[in-house]
Amino acid sequence: MSRHYLFVSDFDQTLSYNDSGRLLSERLGIARFDEKVAGLARLNLVQAGAELTYLLRHDPEYRRVRREDLVAVGRTIRLKRNIDRLPGLLARGIDGHDFEMYVVSAAPEDIVLAALAGIVPADHVIATRLAFDPHSGEICGVERVAAGQGKVAAVDALRAARGVPRERVVYVGDGSSDLHVMLHVSRADGLTIAVSQARSITQIARRTVLSDDALAVLVPILEELVGHDPRQVRAFFERHALEIQEWDRVRTDWLTIRDGDAPAAAPESGRDADDGPTLAVVA
Repeated sequence: MSRHYLFVSDFDQTLSYNDSGRLLSERLGIARFDEKVAGLARLNLVQAGAELTYLLRHDPEYRRVRREDLVAVGRTIRLKRNIDRLPGLLARGIDGHDFEMYVVSAAPEDIVLAALAGIVPADHVIATRLAFDPHSGEICGVERVAAGQGKVAAVDALRAARGVPRERVVYVGDGSSDLHVMLHVSRADGLTIAVSQARSITQIARRTVLSDDALAVLVPILEELVGHDPRQVRAFFERHALEIQEWDRVRTDWLTIRDGDAPAAAPESGRDADDGPTLAVVA
């Protein structure tokens, strides 16, 4: 009997190379987007990932944004290689494990749908939904924000609707807007995969994969869930006319070392007082 899993992925810089808000700002000629986002983050005024939504509703420079602008930006977003193959490979199943793919993103829904048109069905995308004035076309409200705790709620709703046990959730993300949902999935023994080197996310995720190819996230799935060894992982890709050209496995230790007060205790037996300091990093 096949084991059914829920595969949930973020969008910006997870399935794509771009930040939707930055691209939208560049298209409209609006400067200082990153500075504005950083300011909102410092104030903790909105949940991580919802900064663009806040700007669209409250920043005067963004009042001219219309749905057509969002769709146009979505069509210009550069997606990772082989993203079009990922949903099919997951759905067909891998040695008794099948996966249903959803995208949960804090980016505006119109951007994500335009970017993933023909790849991920619209009813498998949960993103920030904006309301538009029927006369002026201006953004007049926010119907849903899929950021922070909003992502947790979205994943739980999907899991309940699909009848998937808590431990059979795979979540893939890249940044601060994914922290809450990654912690939530991890607590239930689900599989969390980071696709960036951001310390905030790599310290939480069970696995980290860095690649320009969307199919790279299959490696931890094959190893952690299916139980494949490296030879079997390579064979899986070869069966689908793909080849892993480079595969570097690296363990990273994050350390901060500073000067401290000189120890008052006498040297341990068997060690000379003038021996240098010893630093041990234990795996």
